[in-house]
Amino acid sequence: MEKIEYAQPQLIVYRAAQLVANAFAAYVFKREYIRNEIKNAEGAYVVIANHQAAYDFANLIGATKRRLTFVISNSFYNSLPITGILHRLGVIPKQQFQTSVSDMRRIKAVIENGQPLVIYPAGLMCEDGISTPIPQATYKFLKWLDADVYVARASGTYFTMPKWTKGFRPGKTYMDIYKLFDRAELKKMSVGQVKAKTDEAILFDAYREQETILAEYKNNGNIEGIENVLYACPHCGGEFTVKVKNRSTIYCTECGFEQSSDKYGFLHNTDALKEIRYISDWSKAIFKRHSAMLRKNPDYTISAKTRIFMLDYKKHKFKWVGLGELSLGRDKFNIKGRINGEEVNLNIPSSKLPTLPFKPGKYLEVQQGEDIYRCALDDGRLVMKFINTLKAFFEINNPISGEK
Repeated sequence: MEKIEYAQPQLIVYRAAQLVANAFAAYVFKREYIRNEIKNAEGAYVVIANHQAAYDFANLIGATKRRLTFVISNSFYNSLPITGILHRLGVIPKQQFQTSVSDMRRIKAVIENGQPLVIYPAGLMCEDGISTPIPQATYKFLKWLDADVYVARASGTYFTMPKWTKGFRPGKTYMDIYKLFDRAELKKMSVGQVKAKTDEAILFDAYREQETILAEYKNNGNIEGIENVLYACPHCGGEFTVKVKNRSTIYCTECGFEQSSDKYGFLHNTDALKEIRYISDWSKAIFKRHSAMLRKNPDYTISAKTRIFMLDYKKHKFKWVGLGELSLGRDKFNIKGRINGEEVNLNIPSSKLPTLPFKPGKYLEVQQGEDIYRCALDDGRLVMKFINTLKAFFEINNPISGEK
């Protein structure tokens, strides 16, 4: 592979970004390092980080005086009005769950020039406290990079800015940065061994971690918006019967099941037999029920009317382009409607996609090459059901990544 020129983050811009990020980390994340083994690390290395919150990078950018090169999603990069600043920071944008030859060359150039690189293998922040899947190609990719690998594991950041609500909820978080693989060790390991050790280091359940941390986060008992994630009752199975009242109580309008959130984010019910303590467990129950249904009905299709937005790479924002219908079956998405005044009927393969970028209750993003379609469903409650359908079909289509 031909060597590509490496663009190091500009020093002044990077130092300014560090100051802003450190202030954010101190105020919102109230970060405390458990270990920080990259503080004085030299030479080329890779940092793989878990992804609990949108601004997790703020916890990491100040971990060393060296200039880190971050790899982030193309959608996030190009939808921000500060793309010019990100370019000066040396940030590398790439399509999620896709890696082109040009992406690989730019990423490899960082290591070839003896510099540190940061990637978020899971790609997406979680909606329910459970880490999103790590693409299988990641483990081969780590071996191919041929460098020491450190892990940066954040704990607690999920609670500071849950995906299902707005704003920040400051509280104590922790960052543990340590060496996961030595370069020489990594060369000798099988892909399976790399996967096992990487998954153990990166995957998480924020609610189970909270049992140990027991940190209080501002407004943590307010669970308004979680009904867009926990859209089905775990007991009667009713869909879209789940609502939130009094800001901290979630209940089913069909069977009356009811639980309330405490200051730690745990759920409680007076009937111990019905209690589901973790939002993550409730989410798992919904997915398990839906996945079982799809296995019995492999021809299942979900559809919804939608407003369609597309990423405008020149204006760096999503632009409304039309109306249509979004459908998802076992192997593909279909977008049918009018885009920019023309009738379209797009089929986009989905069998290799473990999940997609989305905002619960709002939208999901479907990608085809460089085209990114943000589908804001007329009924926002369906967004999470689309995502669960995609995840379940991925496991069915790729049994090595899920249950056989």
